[in-house]
Amino acid sequence: MYRFFYTIARFMALLGGIVLSVLVLMVCLSILGRTLNGLLHTMVASGVLAGAAQGLIDFGIGPVTGDFELVEAGVAFAVFAFLPLCHITAGHASVDIFTSWMPDGAQRVLNVLIEVLFAVVLVVIAVQLYEGMQSKMRSGQTTFLLQFPIWWAYAASLSGAVVSAIVGVFMAALRIAELVLRRQIFVNAQGANH
Repeated sequence: MYRFFYTIARFMALLGGIVLSVLVLMVCLSILGRTLNGLLHTMVASGVLAGAAQGLIDFGIGPVTGDFELVEAGVAFAVFAFLPLCHITAGHASVDIFTSWMPDGAQRVLNVLIEVLFAVVLVVIAVQLYEGMQSKMRSGQTTFLLQFPIWWAYAASLSGAVVSAIVGVFMAALRIAELVLRRQIFVNAQGANH
């Protein structure tokens, strides 16, 4: 069962990584285009190769239209896409200054409480994203430059949030089973301890 959830979480993280990589490339191209566009306008104004410079401007050399809208939607998706893998591998930061001295049983109870709380929060986030998406669908709002419906970004983020919520519930159930059985069923990373 763990393998199934891990595979889905890993797939989402890979998808998030691809989206993030494409966004980085797009931002670099947009910055390069913006810089070249400014240089070309300077060349036209100063009369240096004005015809060639104007031809490149007319060709479309410039920033990527709506780049910030795409970055906003893409990064939101990427954050939710990385969350399931981080959760299932216990990659979240944890500070155990006050808990490291506790006996194993108490730490197991604390782990269950943390996992259950985390699962509840992830489910609430997914439900609220769904409600927000429904609201944006009803209102028909679109982005300013690209005019794509805002609910598309909500839907993309919702896919990661739903997987996160499912993984969170699974991990909570796993920790509850460990508490009931009084043994560790699954050994995973111990988080980014600080």
